[in-house]
Amino acid sequence: MEHVPVSHLAEVPVVVVHDKLFSGTRWTDPITTGVLEVTSPATNAVVGRVAETTIEDVDEMISQARDSFESGIWRTTPPVERGAVIGRVADLIEERQAEICQILSDEMGTPPGTAAMIQVTPTLGVLRYYAGLGAGFPWTEVRHGDFGPSVVSRQPVGVVAAVTAWNVPLYLNAAKLGPALLSGSSVVLKPSSATPLSALWLADLFREAGLPEGVLSVVTGPSAVGDHLVSHPEIDKISFTGSTEVGKHIAGIAAQNLKRCSLELGGKSAAIILEDADVAGNAGSIVFSALMNSGQACVSQNRILAPRSRYDEVVKALVETVQLMPVGDPAAEGTVFGPLANHKQKASVEGYIRKGVEEGATIAYGGGQVEGLPDAVAGGAFVQPTVFTDVDNSMTIAQEEIFGPVMQVIAYDTVDEAVQIANDSEFGLAGAIYSADPDAALAVAQRVRTGTMGINWYAFDPTAPFGGFKNSGLGRENGTEGLEAYCELQSVLMPFGWEPSSD
Repeated sequence: MEHVPVSHLAEVPVVVVHDKLFSGTRWTDPITTGVLEVTSPATNAVVGRVAETTIEDVDEMISQARDSFESGIWRTTPPVERGAVIGRVADLIEERQAEICQILSDEMGTPPGTAAMIQVTPTLGVLRYYAGLGAGFPWTEVRHGDFGPSVVSRQPVGVVAAVTAWNVPLYLNAAKLGPALLSGSSVVLKPSSATPLSALWLADLFREAGLPEGVLSVVTGPSAVGDHLVSHPEIDKISFTGSTEVGKHIAGIAAQNLKRCSLELGGKSAAIILEDADVAGNAGSIVFSALMNSGQACVSQNRILAPRSRYDEVVKALVETVQLMPVGDPAAEGTVFGPLANHKQKASVEGYIRKGVEEGATIAYGGGQVEGLPDAVAGGAFVQPTVFTDVDNSMTIAQEEIFGPVMQVIAYDTVDEAVQIANDSEFGLAGAIYSADPDAALAVAQRVRTGTMGINWYAFDPTAPFGGFKNSGLGRENGTEGLEAYCELQSVLMPFGWEPSSD
């Protein structure tokens, strides 16, 4: 995809400029000349400008999505062929990985190597999974019951409003577009206004891969146009990833209009270290799972539950591991932690650190300003990774989602107490158990009220359902369950004695 600078938008050099909207799988002129600026949280420099979507533009995008759906141009395409388009997008991403990693680094401050690991790799996995599922999914089946045979088919849900967060934008967008498009639905995607560049880049790959006109649009605008999108009467399904507060707002809109709705929301997950765990050998995994993406991950397991008998050992191992992970310029080789997404998030995380101290927790490491930053990024939104000890699970830092590089180490005496502490949360999204006995760890994991768990590490697989209990959301992504979320079930009762044709 070529990014051609447009003189009337570019007063200073920028990485990417889009003066057109991605509307109906085409680049089109916007109604107004409004511009959305994208700023690097590392350098505070403008790294992109995109045309701002108005409510009138959104109406046109939804109209194109509805027309494309009703025409059948995509939904009547055989699922295997729909999957092939998705597979071609994965191939294009792999070919252009360096390009997208740089875009992600520019718009959200993540080091390119981190972007490759936590965004590109899972994006390729989820897209290729759904590409292959086109042939293996039970789109139609025959069930024999008391009243004869019924043909049960899975039909596309219709026009989807997909709304995503800023923390891992490439993956979040792909995790919605893969199953939604495989179902045969048309999609209007609303990425965060902080990360539109990666969304437009990805959408253009779908155009290049052969997605028909009208099927996909990208809304680049503020929350007001997002509200208009999700409340529009022509939207059949809302799929949202973001904060629990906004998720509740969207759920209310969906309930008023009886729209199908999936919500992937926040978390405050726990990593339980059992007595027999290899603490030294697992310290890297524990820290990575707690602080990945500078702690800006809904699945972050930043509540570290340590047996009291090994508490000091656990704290020492975690601090020593964090000390080996450089914080700084995302463009510099070896940087592990870049800045947070913006200065508002930085201020929020620093507020939580102060709150932890006020409520009696002890800072074992971090808690201050990042020192020694080069001049180019000295004003960036950096927060020093912080490890708290002497934490009670009732403290604010142990109950609220911080969304920053802050770990809380909590002592427990028995496994029953560890499970109780892990479950003492309004969230239930992720978690991990560390033990020398995987079977024993599995038994503990199944007592924790959370949607995903790992044993001696954490990841989520594209073949397995992902989502949360309690305030962590509604519904599931990934796996066949993720595709089912974009399907409507239709049952057709056939006459007695009917058998399906062999065609």
